[in-house]
Amino acid sequence: MKEEIIHSEYLYRGNVLKLRLDQVRLDNHHIVAREIVEHRGAVAIVALDEQNHVLMVRQYRAGAEREMLEIPAGTLEEGEDPLLCANRELSEETGYRAMQWEPLGMFYSSPGFCTEKMYLYLARHLTHGAAHPEADELLHVELVPWDHALAQITRGEIVDAKTIIGLLRAAQSRQ
Repeated sequence: MKEEIIHSEYLYRGNVLKLRLDQVRLDNHHIVAREIVEHRGAVAIVALDEQNHVLMVRQYRAGAEREMLEIPAGTLEEGEDPLLCANRELSEETGYRAMQWEPLGMFYSSPGFCTEKMYLYLARHLTHGAAHPEADELLHVELVPWDHALAQITRGEIVDAKTIIGLLRAAQSRQ
């Protein structure tokens, strides 16, 4: 299956995303509109310390209108290597650096309307330093025991998709 783009126009161009309206022809010849959010992509990091704690950040998320507990993550710069971005974001958000990195794959955050690809990494052998989050990031760093983090998913306390996927992929990797 494929869709042929007949017409495309940008309705919005921001710093983080662009909103595009496409008119497409389906295989059945129907013409429909597609609203597409273009995003450069992002990384998310499951960072484990020597005591088997997951390094997480708590922050308010305007889209969800609530505080969320998440794994560290951040947006790729144009053309940036995902592993370099993961190193930068872990340090910026938490102050930690990792000596060992393992890729855990990639996924689309919401492929029905968004181009964002999320690259996942497992980070180990952590050293602590000073965090330097961006001005719009009010973060509280927490070290959560591994089993407790997984239980929080089951209980519906962790509801952020990248965190759920990251922790579950890390659990598979550790088996």
